Amino acid sequence: MNIPNITLMLLRIPGLLFAMAIHEASHGYVSYLQGDDTPKKQGRLTLNPIVHIDIIGMISLMLLGFGWAKPVMTDPRNYKNPKLGMGLTALAGPLANIFGALLLAILLKVNYKYNFIQNQYLNLIIEQALQLNIFFAIFNMLPIPPLDGSKVLFIFLPASYMNFVYRYEMIGQILLIACLFLAPYLLSYILTPGYLIVSHIINSILGILPF
Repeated sequence: MNIPNITLMLLRIPGLLFAMAIHEASHGYVSYLQGDDTPKKQGRLTLNPIVHIDIIGMISLMLLGFGWAKPVMTDPRNYKNPKLGMGLTALAGPLANIFGALLLAILLKVNYKYNFIQNQYLNLIIEQALQLNIFFAIFNMLPIPPLDGSKVLFIFLPASYMNFVYRYEMIGQILLIACLFLAPYLLSYILTPGYLIVSHIINSILGILPF
């Protein structure tokens, strides 16, 4: 089916909202489980996408396929182990997106067999949501401050690495935004291998399911 670009952009919106909501809510919930009630006080322990939207990040996701949501504020001082806690909180968002993509892939597989979703546009919405969740996870796992990937490394690297991340966080953010709008194909080239790996894992899981 030949879909005009503007229509495809509109069909991406539900998937974008879903990806942002589960990503940021997972950050907040894992932080909350570790004793930090900051996300709860800010109303971020919710799947309501409105509270998680970053306008520039959403426009980037719609146009380029990768972007960001409004970061959940946390207070690592409330964690028993701040270094480990920050790493786990960062990891929660990308893992939530991969899990969300897996659920959408299962839905599409079941629909392929039973054809209970016959609307072609609804099927496209689900397909776009699946792809965007994978790209959202892979993009956020890049080890570039302030993305989640730079903080996931807190789990494995010495405490001195934390100072490096926070020192260069603003520079990393500027470089990412510049790259998004000036050289989007470079990021696409970097992200595609990760996308293919995650897609292969999801397809392998689908292959062992009894339906």
